[in-house]
Amino acid sequence: MTIELLAPLDLAFWHLESADHPMHLGALAVFTAAPGTAGGAGVRELLAARAAAIPRLRMRVRDVWLPVGGAAWAVHKEFDVRRHVRRLPLPEGEFATEAARLAGELMERPLERGIPPWEMYVLTPEDGSGGGGALVAADGGRPFAVLVKLHHALADGMRAVAIGAGIFDQIADARAAGDRRTRPVPPRSWLPGPWQVAGLARGRIEELGRAVGIGASVVRASRLDPRGMPALTAGSSGTRRLATALLDLEDVQRIRRAAGGTANDVLLATVTGALRRWMLERGEPLPATAPRALVPVTRRRPGGPSGSGNRLSAYLLGLPVAEADPRARLAAVRLGMDRNKTGGPSRGAGAVAVLADQLPPLAHRLGAPLAGSAARMLFDILVTSVPLPRSTLSLGGCPLREVYPMAPLARGQSLAVALSTYGGKVHVGLVADGKAVPDLDRLARGMTAELRELLRVTGPGGRIRSAGPARAART
Repeated sequence: MTIELLAPLDLAFWHLESADHPMHLGALAVFTAAPGTAGGAGVRELLAARAAAIPRLRMRVRDVWLPVGGAAWAVHKEFDVRRHVRRLPLPEGEFATEAARLAGELMERPLERGIPPWEMYVLTPEDGSGGGGALVAADGGRPFAVLVKLHHALADGMRAVAIGAGIFDQIADARAAGDRRTRPVPPRSWLPGPWQVAGLARGRIEELGRAVGIGASVVRASRLDPRGMPALTAGSSGTRRLATALLDLEDVQRIRRAAGGTANDVLLATVTGALRRWMLERGEPLPATAPRALVPVTRRRPGGPSGSGNRLSAYLLGLPVAEADPRARLAAVRLGMDRNKTGGPSRGAGAVAVLADQLPPLAHRLGAPLAGSAARMLFDILVTSVPLPRSTLSLGGCPLREVYPMAPLARGQSLAVALSTYGGKVHVGLVADGKAVPDLDRLARGMTAELRELLRVTGPGGRIRSAGPARAART
């Protein structure tokens, strides 16, 4: 008998979850309803049909006897897609504001265990009729949104995009035409054949050596004082708040061309400047030691198969919020990321996810509470980029207008930043503890203000100066 075991990192995410710290990814996709398209009930039915056609979304997690402490993916024999796809009308008010408010509340709720760990919600403006909820006004163009929640054990960012893309017209139509069929991932046997034993033994010895090296790096990088920045490490309330921002991708590229480095460097510097503005407006003292950002990176090879399971590592980056000059902040971020890339994603303290891949299942099951509490000893904030298809997407003929990714909050932390590029814009999703960060909208406004400032100082006459060792952010 062959089964597909959860990969070690997937198992870690599964056991790290608690009632106050659900470990699901999210995305809020905003569409413009085209004239003549279906109402809210019609969109729900379309979503349900397409989600049911994705084999991965029929899988649930179940425990196994071997390996001890392990778990496996299994087809849910009583799968009912109607338990996973729901429609919720929004009250009267500004649609974007109400959608973000409701999405934050829905992100608070852990996914139900025992069934496939995902949910989708169709958020439509209330039409007052109590019926299906028309999406289209007489002149067309009325917005609606879809909130997607996927457990992190089910997918990392790239895999989540691959799974979620199946709901869009472009992928679903190709699948229906037979051009691109979604197939279940071939199951993996947990019982090796005799010819594999020697190779597995050698591999485990090599992995043990890598784990020891990474573990030493993690210990060296851990802070004895885990309090971090008060603004980012407040006590958890279990509530969630969502705020969004839209950045112009061409502005990001103009800054990149003037400063060098990558677009991601520019975005990390924008996050840094926004945090500085936010803290100053709050009247909080700027920290003497740069807060640490965990910046996830994929270990998937370009053009390779998406496969199943999480394939992640990460970099640790000091965010120079105490630096007053935005040009020096950008230069320091670029220097820090260059150093990270020189070391590689499988080395250093940020590769704690790689370390998790080397641990046996029982260690994840028993050590999850300790590992979750240790997150604040390594980093203060998560800043992640989620790749999206470059092509224009639609749902039932309704074009996708905006898509805001959402990342989970680690235990002891109150803010996570996720970014996606689509349609010439960088879509920023900010997820925060609702009580610790009640002014999250102020931070979202700081993102746009900081990008404008970077564009101004890197324009003609605003050359970026190099950040020498004295300028580099301390981690």
